[in-house]
Amino acid sequence: MFKIFSMDNQDIIERIINKNQKFGLNTQTLLEGNVWAKPVTYWDYILPDALLSLQIQRTTLPDEMVFIMYHQINELLFKMILWEIDQVSACEKIEAEFFSKKLERISRYFDMLSESFNIMGDGMDLEQYNKFRNTLAPASGFQSAQYRLIEFASTELINLIDYRFRATIDRNTPYTHAFEHLYWQAAGKDYATGKKNAMLTFFEEKYKAHFLQRMEAYNTTNLYTQYKQLPADVRTNVALIKAMRHYDYTVNVKWVMAHYHAAGKYLGNAEATGGSDWRKYMHPKYQRRIFFPDLWSADELKNWGNDV
Repeated sequence: MFKIFSMDNQDIIERIINKNQKFGLNTQTLLEGNVWAKPVTYWDYILPDALLSLQIQRTTLPDEMVFIMYHQINELLFKMILWEIDQVSACEKIEAEFFSKKLERISRYFDMLSESFNIMGDGMDLEQYNKFRNTLAPASGFQSAQYRLIEFASTELINLIDYRFRATIDRNTPYTHAFEHLYWQAAGKDYATGKKNAMLTFFEEKYKAHFLQRMEAYNTTNLYTQYKQLPADVRTNVALIKAMRHYDYTVNVKWVMAHYHAAGKYLGNAEATGGSDWRKYMHPKYQRRIFFPDLWSADELKNWGNDV
């Protein structure tokens, strides 16, 4: 069988045959097909031509291209973060080392996002930004669906509810009701009338059904719930707790404040493109969004976001 191969390669060939047999595939046919297959190139595998064709400007202002590319890079990093979180969510028997390693990866991605705000803070001409931003309304970075999925995947839903309404919501609350009281509703909803601005309305028309489905799916598989289901000796693992605290602070304080300061430079006292009061909406001391509250002291919880 397969005389063209030396004995040194026989083990590899046997493993290939065994693998193909598991799937009901004919190794001889696959080897014949490989004769005609093209070699893999960087441009075939990474598809840079397709990737680099996705930056479409709305204006003639050069720095709008920086703005577009920066946000697209964010979305790629968000995808990497969800990729890691979902491996933890799908794991039936989690070990501290595996959990810590995934959280460290995720935190590095958010560290990268936090540092990258220098591009936004110093990388665009203020005059150009204040011109092209007027063409973007009501679009907003708020409308990143992946970022919302990261939140659902990271913690129990109660920790994403607007702080004013948490006492009235529990695990028995319908998801549709909880959705209407998520902290980020405050960016575009008048609670007195229930009316929502265009930014939030368009966002929900696009993603609400998907969000409700993922809220339910992550209800028992989010990072916090997975952590609480670990054996006691694993939950107290020092490296794991350190990794979780770092992730929590990086996402909910460090990255948020990097965004906050960059917005402050360009917006001043103006509204965001979506029309929100972004200063109160974004600052962690107002939203008090904390993924893993049990891992922080009472004093740390009380002063959340006050150190920045």
